[in-house]
Amino acid sequence: MRFRAAILNSQKKAPRILGAFFLASALALLPACRKSGTPDWEAGQKPTDVSTAGGAAPKTEAKPVTKRAPAPSSEGLRFVSYNVQNWLTMERRKEGKVIGKIPKPENEKKAVIDLLTRHSPDIVGLCEVGSAADLAELRERLKAAGVDLPHSHYTGGSDPTRHLGLLSRFPILSTAKPVETEFRLAGQTFAINRGILDATVDVRGKPYRFVGVHLKSKRESEQGDQEAMRLHEARLLRRHLDSIFKSDPDVRLVVYGDMNDTPSTPVIKTVTGRNRSPESLIALPLKDSRKMAWTHHWALHDIYSRVDFVMVAKPLRKNVDLSSSKVIDDEDWDVASDHRPVLAVFK
Repeated sequence: MRFRAAILNSQKKAPRILGAFFLASALALLPACRKSGTPDWEAGQKPTDVSTAGGAAPKTEAKPVTKRAPAPSSEGLRFVSYNVQNWLTMERRKEGKVIGKIPKPENEKKAVIDLLTRHSPDIVGLCEVGSAADLAELRERLKAAGVDLPHSHYTGGSDPTRHLGLLSRFPILSTAKPVETEFRLAGQTFAINRGILDATVDVRGKPYRFVGVHLKSKRESEQGDQEAMRLHEARLLRRHLDSIFKSDPDVRLVVYGDMNDTPSTPVIKTVTGRNRSPESLIALPLKDSRKMAWTHHWALHDIYSRVDFVMVAKPLRKNVDLSSSKVIDDEDWDVASDHRPVLAVFK
């Protein structure tokens, strides 16, 4: 303040000093006027799987330029796994006040459709879809935008609100349900919350089996320990995967979804299986345009995490086009959902 007063008092005598001062001040304030983004990684440093914003302000940089993907080709397969954050009717709030049970806001729906349309998926695996009618609405909106995915599968678990859905450009040959869907914890019996989606799709004469999940969230539950519940759900998923490998060791298997946990945790290790086992899965090392791996922003705690995965069976790894696969970071991702979709391209 003394420095500023001194400059102001001497402005008649030193206009150049004053002008330089205000120019420097204006330049210093510019970053604060921009929308806060994800924390940067230092040059040459590999991104961690979890980054917590807070403390020092993150560096800001221009948002990536969003480019429209090419139209679907007659070869290959573009698969997107996406938690669309409550594409359903639910009690919603505005400025801290309940405004009633209403559908997902129109601007959020439009952002979801615009984002998916830009990346021309052949198949989309969805989390947090409400009713079958909600899935049909999403499909029809995509069709109106030029992405026709006429084949669909819809399923769920004990959660009556949030379900799993699959939309496909190609015919769905068959669907399956896991034999085991319940687990015991602390003397109680629980059913897997969002279920396990299992659909085999005919992709130009080749069967691809897609298994999707949305495991228990990290939010605390009165029913039991959230981490233990999620681990039990992961074990149910792994048993289902083992049964698939047992019946078809060469299966073109794609496991995807919101795992609500990060790499190297017991949950993810349970799903991927033992490293040297032929039944183990490979979690694709997907990154965004800045080489960052996070897929979810938990606004309440300002935490950025990689919780959305696409995993493949070992025989399918050679068919993955990693150079075209990525975490999608279009500029409007945070309008559409609190998750960023992940794209896996198969040759």
